[in-house]
Amino acid sequence: MVNFVVCEDEKDLRKIEVAEITKFMMNYDIDYKIHEFSDYNQKFEDYAKKDDGFKIYLLDIVTNKTSGINAARKIREEYEDWVSVIIMVTSHSEFKYEALSSRLYLLDFINKLNNMENKIKEDLNIAMKHYDNRQKQIKYMYNRNFYNIELREIISIEKEQDSKRCLVTTKYGQQVIPGTLNDVYKMLDDRFLKVHKSLIINKDEIREYEPSTNKLTFKNGDTTYLISRNKKKELMSCVRNDS
Repeated sequence: MVNFVVCEDEKDLRKIEVAEITKFMMNYDIDYKIHEFSDYNQKFEDYAKKDDGFKIYLLDIVTNKTSGINAARKIREEYEDWVSVIIMVTSHSEFKYEALSSRLYLLDFINKLNNMENKIKEDLNIAMKHYDNRQKQIKYMYNRNFYNIELREIISIEKEQDSKRCLVTTKYGQQVIPGTLNDVYKMLDDRFLKVHKSLIINKDEIREYEPSTNKLTFKNGDTTYLISRNKKKELMSCVRNDS
């Protein structure tokens, strides 16, 4: 899930930014939401604090309440979010040096009066590369402890019989995660494929698949025959595309 956070006090300009995001995301098969704010109020701060997946901020530098630079400083330093992408959008070019020298890892400074739509498109393209390349994780709580599992480390996820838990096989061992297989599947990205009602696999971890015997071998040497008939063609296509 990608969350776009737009804070702009001028309603017409906010509509333009939202429209550009919507048009841009038509090229991606990724779930996304756009969160609109007109000022850096408590509602904005509550959302900025929230751990809600990958965020891309488009922040107006000057609003009635405070500045976008202060908001960015809170996001980075107070909320300790150094992963989200922050883009400044303003007509006040005199703030450009302050914004870009503030050591807040801002992606860009867009002038509203200078080809704003194209600049937003260019910056969104860069921001999505950050999304594609970051080390994504599953975050969950089990037995009152918090856990993170990097998606790149997962080999397969299997439903535990007669329970609402799943067994996650990773490159460094196994972990139990609460929830049904469908619950866990919603937390994953497109490198994963549900090949059976009881099994999800990481396509990047496939070494070989033999359709005649229905045997799938992972890169770590583990094997499984738990492949549904209606998933065989899709799995074969994945293996061909990777070879």
